[in-house]
Amino acid sequence: MAMVNIRRDVEDKFYRYKMPLLQIKVEGRGNGIKTVVPNMEDIARALNRPPTYSTKYFGCELGAQTSMASERYIVNGAHTADRLRELLDNFIEQFVLCPSCKNPETELVITGKSGHEDIHRDCKACGRQNGVNMRHKLIAYIIKNPPLKKDKGKKGKKGGMTAEANVGGPMVFEKNAEDGSGEDEGSPSGTPAPGDQSVPTTGTDIDAVLGRSDPTLGNPDEAEEISKKLAKVDVNGGDDDDDEDADSPYALLGGWLEENKEASDADVIEKIKEYGLAGKYKVLVEIGHHIFSDEVSKEITKRIPLLQALVTSEKHQKALLGGLERLLALSPNTDSLLAAGTTSKVLMILYQDDLLDEELVKQWGTHVSKKYVDKEKSKKVRKSADAFLKWLDEADDESESE
Repeated sequence: MAMVNIRRDVEDKFYRYKMPLLQIKVEGRGNGIKTVVPNMEDIARALNRPPTYSTKYFGCELGAQTSMASERYIVNGAHTADRLRELLDNFIEQFVLCPSCKNPETELVITGKSGHEDIHRDCKACGRQNGVNMRHKLIAYIIKNPPLKKDKGKKGKKGGMTAEANVGGPMVFEKNAEDGSGEDEGSPSGTPAPGDQSVPTTGTDIDAVLGRSDPTLGNPDEAEEISKKLAKVDVNGGDDDDDEDADSPYALLGGWLEENKEASDADVIEKIKEYGLAGKYKVLVEIGHHIFSDEVSKEITKRIPLLQALVTSEKHQKALLGGLERLLALSPNTDSLLAAGTTSKVLMILYQDDLLDEELVKQWGTHVSKKYVDKEKSKKVRKSADAFLKWLDEADDESESE
């Protein structure tokens, strides 16, 4: 992994504070083109900041939507590595470096009461406390998503150093730094650890749930209410049981969804919790099958925030595909739906919103299964996705040729 100085204006090769060189991967094309930063979590760990902060900063500066789902950090549109590295330098200057000593060993501290918060950088090197630009659009996001406090008493995986000693400052290349000594067993750089129910771990922020592109807009009371509902969803729930009887929680949820297709995202999440299914991947089978109608290619767009909050693993993605497969295959209008290219349209929407991994959907398209419907119907649904699968292959060929 290529490493660079956190302060890239410092040319000293013995400068002790290092971070990985930001890498990018441009995916998709046309309106669905997006830039993925695959090593954002490593960079965030080096900076002692949540990876969502720098990603959101990119979006604010570029005027682009951002997505932080399934541990993928995405900025809509095609952006060069040089441009994002330049913006990362600006983020470091504004939200990481101490203005007094130019040292990156700082922590963001939020003080004040709700509506009158202040943020400053607490420098562990010189002891100074310096403010940040409170007019920046990122401020509203930081206040709504404050850095997690570290557990001072918790031991790391490999040694006697406390978790705070290892992640309390930027990445320092000294003894035992490279082997990860003292690495916290939780998640790095303020990212919630799996199973932490204090905040959602899907990467979907409250602005996405409310359909807003700017965290400074909207009703803060409504945002807080929905945030509380999402925060209690255990997105890392255990394995689902196989009970699909008429009285099972899944069947009851499916029946409720069928009768309440217009329910709000918050109400759907509340019902999932009520049936004790928070975090269960088979919930997505019921969502895909029952919350949509034959107009699924139009309806699914408004449900993207809900799906981003619920889809957190490959199992969840497969379950969602299974539910949609049932919807399309068991509809009285199956033939007309498939002939109209509904499958390809739906897959394109989900792919562009980063709810489906490319390799997973390719595998789904080439492996007929009888898990959700009989094989003949399963084959027809996959056949109707040929247009989308062909588009994926052509996009890959173009990327390789470039």
